[in-house]
Amino acid sequence: MNVPRETMKNMLPEYDVIVVGGGHAGCEAAFSAAKMGSNVLLVTMNLQNIAQMSCNPAMGGVAKGQIVREIDALGGGSGIVTDKSAIQFKMLNLSKGPAMWSPRTQNDRMRFAEEWRLQLERTENVHFWQDMVNGLLIEDGKLKGVKTVIGMEIKSKAVVLTNGTFLNGLIHLGEKNFSGGRSGEGASYGITEQLVDLGFETGRMKTGTPPRVDGRSLDYSKMEEQPGDENPNKFSYSDHTDSLSKQRSCYITYTNPKTHKVLKGGFDRSPMFNGSIKSKGPRYCPSIEDKINRFAERDRHQIFVEPEGWETVEIYVNGFSTSLPEEVQYEALKTIPGFENVKMFRPGYAIEYDYFPPTQLTHSLETKLVDNLFFAGQINGTTGYEEAASQGLMAGINVHLKLQGKEPFILGRSDAYIGVLIDDLITKGTEEPYRMFTSRAEFRILLRQDNADLRLTNLSHQIGLASTEQLDKVNLKIEQTNALKSILKKTSVAPDEINSILESKNSSVIKQKQKANSLLVRPHISMSDMRSASEFLDQKIKDLDPTQDALIQAEIQIKYDGYISREQENALKLNRLEEVKIPPHTDYSTLSSLSAEAVEKLTEIKPVTIGQASRISGVSPSDVSILLVYLGR
Repeated sequence: MNVPRETMKNMLPEYDVIVVGGGHAGCEAAFSAAKMGSNVLLVTMNLQNIAQMSCNPAMGGVAKGQIVREIDALGGGSGIVTDKSAIQFKMLNLSKGPAMWSPRTQNDRMRFAEEWRLQLERTENVHFWQDMVNGLLIEDGKLKGVKTVIGMEIKSKAVVLTNGTFLNGLIHLGEKNFSGGRSGEGASYGITEQLVDLGFETGRMKTGTPPRVDGRSLDYSKMEEQPGDENPNKFSYSDHTDSLSKQRSCYITYTNPKTHKVLKGGFDRSPMFNGSIKSKGPRYCPSIEDKINRFAERDRHQIFVEPEGWETVEIYVNGFSTSLPEEVQYEALKTIPGFENVKMFRPGYAIEYDYFPPTQLTHSLETKLVDNLFFAGQINGTTGYEEAASQGLMAGINVHLKLQGKEPFILGRSDAYIGVLIDDLITKGTEEPYRMFTSRAEFRILLRQDNADLRLTNLSHQIGLASTEQLDKVNLKIEQTNALKSILKKTSVAPDEINSILESKNSSVIKQKQKANSLLVRPHISMSDMRSASEFLDQKIKDLDPTQDALIQAEIQIKYDGYISREQENALKLNRLEEVKIPPHTDYSTLSSLSAEAVEKLTEIKPVTIGQASRISGVSPSDVSILLVYLGR
């Protein structure tokens, strides 16, 4: 019996949202939209590869760790999945101020993917379909769903594209190149071409990955061990995960002149140098051949030896990203201390793929050209799991709100690193893979990893994503933090109690009683020092029985009160410009006093506020003044 083609096309029901791609952005988009109540279909080329850690098996790091904390505070899934699959935890930059503290985990690659898959399957409104999307359904100029390579036409009210590196993906390995979205998986065709026909601008970017090796073939005695924190923390603020009770170590070794000589011997066969690769790669994560070419004066580079899980012997060779021929990679690896007898599981490679300059989006991540079409992740020119996941979360939130006829959920630059990330993309665009750094945030003292829940959970609860349980926990933390600050403000400490501790910390002694909070402001004096000095203070804190988070929060708020207050004032001043709205159909060409470049950039970006306009490259302070006059300000 022949099944009518029309029946095959319509075998799936209509969904509220179709998410295309099952990477970090796609998982968060499906998870958030479904939790808020949308009926979501996640379409991915291979259901076994959902939430793959395509590059290194780690989450977080400088600025990226803050993003994962923000995702968790907003009700996303990455923090919980990360904790459940972690094999090591480290808080980076503890020698610096708290604005720079950044959590990072090493993860079990297979468990990470499994935990995301299970989390999605446990989410009631998430449905799955294994297939390749090769086009959008557009009828009478309106988005109606997606088309797939097996002939399915799946209807939906909105679509979120999170295609990662799969759009016309091309893998480079020495003189060879072949199509693929990543090693062992095919590229995706059709979407780019259709979007270009619809008027979208597109470009090409490049990323890469290092070889994976057999850990049994390495000599770790020749490397420096890098254990996790003695008292490991975790990413999620929730009680659904626990801190690690055991950890696996990473290791550090180094390249040397012999390594560099072997690598240089293959440069004539490198797609980086023979013209095969023309697109730009991540500036701050260069390949090993790029490093020894750009930094020729250095005779060694760090190599991080990272286990890929609890049980597997597979090792990720971080710092050795390359697209040189596989035999050159192998010979170069053997020159590195500890790698003399190395066995390679698979070579590194580079991959080029299509992206769409993100200035074509609004702050909600909806495209300006097609209603109800959202982009998230590497399709927007970013690099990194955390950057992708945060965009997926925001796209999932905003696609649901759009379908409910509600205003978009927009985070400002003083609200979150996620706000900085999206504003940078939408306002400035990017011509190379965008990676988040603390230096990109003007208000990083406000945007710390320890207070993401205080900044964001209430906002998320208001839109229906963060749970009441999450909000109750945040409110308890606020109450305990304020109570601790009050105790420290009211409790005096005598010289004979504290002076020995002050002397040991090279801090000047006191001659009369002082309030505990004024002593805690001093460098190198900690909350534990104050509690050791004063039994009375220690007992008062024990009676309160605060959480560890509240103790950390109280100490940071007391120590950095002046800096925090100053930054809050600056944020308020700048946010005033965000309140000055620009009419959406403003014709900048009629404002004769604007510079030609400003007219061009303002017409292209279509900023919604004066604050956004002021951050556009090519728009000068005098142009901003002209806009203010035009708006009657």
